Amino acid sequence: MTTTEDRLDIFLGKAVGDLGAAASAVLVSIGDELGLYSELAKQPLSVEELARTTGTNERYLREWLANQAAGGYIEFDEAGDKYYLNEEQSACLADPDGPVDLPGAYQIIRDLFAVRDRAVANFRSGDGMEWGEHHPCLFDGTERFFRAGYHANLLTSWLPAMDGVVEKLTAGGRAADVGCGHGASTVLMAQAFPNSQFVGIDYHGPSIDTARERAATSGVDNVTFEVADATSYESNDYDLIAFFDCLHDMADPAGAARHARAALKPDGHCLLVEPFANDDVGDNLNPVGRLFYAASSLICVPVSLARRGPALGAQAGERRLRKVVVDDGGFAQFRRATETPFNLIFEARP
Repeated sequence: MTTTEDRLDIFLGKAVGDLGAAASAVLVSIGDELGLYSELAKQPLSVEELARTTGTNERYLREWLANQAAGGYIEFDEAGDKYYLNEEQSACLADPDGPVDLPGAYQIIRDLFAVRDRAVANFRSGDGMEWGEHHPCLFDGTERFFRAGYHANLLTSWLPAMDGVVEKLTAGGRAADVGCGHGASTVLMAQAFPNSQFVGIDYHGPSIDTARERAATSGVDNVTFEVADATSYESNDYDLIAFFDCLHDMADPAGAARHARAALKPDGHCLLVEPFANDDVGDNLNPVGRLFYAASSLICVPVSLARRGPALGAQAGERRLRKVVVDDGGFAQFRRATETPFNLIFEARP
């Protein structure tokens, strides 16, 4: 039988690992900004070589490299005294179009520490915090982290899992991306379906400004962006209305669902992408749930509470989302179209 001392050692081992990860978070952000990961992805480098190629200080790099190697984020060739990224590390740390943009996620973590004092006050008062009150690194980090998932899944899995959407967009349809942020998902769809027209909608003006810049840089001419919330954008006959990782943040998710239903064609589709969550808390007590509950505590719930919303949270789960979309939102059909380890993808039909 495991003794109290054994259980204490197990817990402390886990806690030390968490402390090391927390303390190293800022170093990941620094490595990304200084281009350290991208250089190490090219070839093994000594400390001196990495300092020379990145224009950084050798002494600081020695500590950074040892920290990253200790955490398994880079590899150390002890015989050659050089550091490098293996294939998997490169894909997640040095490739913006890889399966996961980890440095982007760490930009989100950077914001969580920045809002810590405000969060303490909110925990006591029950007040909220608007999306626009966060540090700008949250907006950049959110774009980067979610963009990787969109590139990996949106065109190849999520849209094809919906009944006839790809065919409609290929032929030429109208689509709205509600809560589009910097427009990563909007631009991606516009590039893939040049015969269709896309509208990106977000209530955060600075994000819409960035989305317009992203669209101009990408060269697409079949996308526009507008500042509006999820219940006030112009209602037109849309073939598709999408909500990417945002419905649970909203002050009036049921109202957003009702507005979307009214804005869709009779045979239209609503795409709802939400963080992966089971319906019962006990089934979400795992690493993915831990991450999403943290983000929910400091971002998602405060954004909804800032406008007296229901604060669904990032772990709303299918049962609660169905109630919002069908019972309160007026949609007749609702199904789980597909899923990933990080997302649930639903299709709703009028």
